[in-house]
Amino acid sequence: MLWVVAGVVLIVIGLGEVFRTVLHPTGRGRVSHVAARSTWALTSRFGQRARTIAGPVAAVAVVTVWAAFQVVGWALVYLPFVPDGFEYNPGIDPTAYPAIVEAFYYSAVSMSTLGLGDVYPTDPWMRIFAPLQGLIGFALLTAAVAWFLQLYPDLGRRRTLALRIALIQRADTADHLLDMESGTSSDLLDSLTAGLAQSRVDVWQNSESYYFTEAEETTSLAAQLPYALHLARLARRSSDRTVRNSGQMLEEAIDDFAIVLRDRFMRTGDDTEAILREFAHQHRQRPTVPDESS
Repeated sequence: MLWVVAGVVLIVIGLGEVFRTVLHPTGRGRVSHVAARSTWALTSRFGQRARTIAGPVAAVAVVTVWAAFQVVGWALVYLPFVPDGFEYNPGIDPTAYPAIVEAFYYSAVSMSTLGLGDVYPTDPWMRIFAPLQGLIGFALLTAAVAWFLQLYPDLGRRRTLALRIALIQRADTADHLLDMESGTSSDLLDSLTAGLAQSRVDVWQNSESYYFTEAEETTSLAAQLPYALHLARLARRSSDRTVRNSGQMLEEAIDDFAIVLRDRFMRTGDDTEAILREFAHQHRQRPTVPDESS
């Protein structure tokens, strides 16, 4: 029965990964994160084009890990009962295949909820517990779809924020930020702060969204954040208290975002500028860093 115990452990670990990634506020299953990070590291060897598909491939890898835990775990649960605990359709000789192959086959079929009917449990305990795998398989499919639906709105908000910063930079806003009406300058800075706070929450709750990169610089937050930091520091020189406060809030938001990146994905120094440079490097972007003395 050690096989059964080992299988139950794998099943519980796999369900825990789904819970922590999809439902838990931190959004970070340990094994799932390792799978995504390994995919990210692998794509880094193949240049920019491979890096742009790192996110989707990482998402597929995570879902594959979830499914693998369940398929292998249930196969181990079935293993002690193969073949005596199952009934086979005529023409199927269970002794022609290794027991582990039969257990894996039944586990995969049950997980996919196909219900082929060529083999079914006759052992009383198996008749009680085997249907649970079909329910888990359906729940896993639902969880994967829900997770994908969470990821892509996060990416849309992040890319929208990056594009907004790029448009602000294109309009040479930094050159006349201090000459604008204080309300206009403050509103502009506050909108960036709100967008960045949302992006911080998104990457905290869905860590795997970090591994989605953008081919265009204008939609890459990694490329645009240094300019936002430049605006924040420039605003703090303003003679208007409201503008200075907005600039400080934006700089604090960037610092907080950088801390999340460092703690979850980089393990680098405490300097915000260094973290942003590493962020851009990992996403294969070359950030524009204005001269803050201007």
